[in-house]
Amino acid sequence: MYAVIKTGGKQYRVAAGEKIKIEQIAADVGQEITLDQVLAVGNGAELRVGAPLVDGATVVARVLAHGKHDKVRIFKLRRRKHYQKRQGHRQGYTELEIGTIHGGN
Repeated sequence: MYAVIKTGGKQYRVAAGEKIKIEQIAADVGQEITLDQVLAVGNGAELRVGAPLVDGATVVARVLAHGKHDKVRIFKLRRRKHYQKRQGHRQGYTELEIGTIHGGN
């Protein structure tokens, strides 16, 4: 069984037992969270697609860790104008372990 969930402005295809990194959320390590924005639920050849969400479908996950991704380096240059700008960014993430997927009604 798998589900397509939406969190942090992105969509993820998840199955029970998988580990995923999503945009950082405010939750403690070890805490169980419920993701209720489920766009689709599939089980073998059967697929239920919501419009836009599947009614009653939820995904339960456990927070494993918080961290930061690798640094993204931004370099801007205007040629012949003596303009250079350097910047870096590290996006925060939350690592989840997917537990159970409830298909809803």
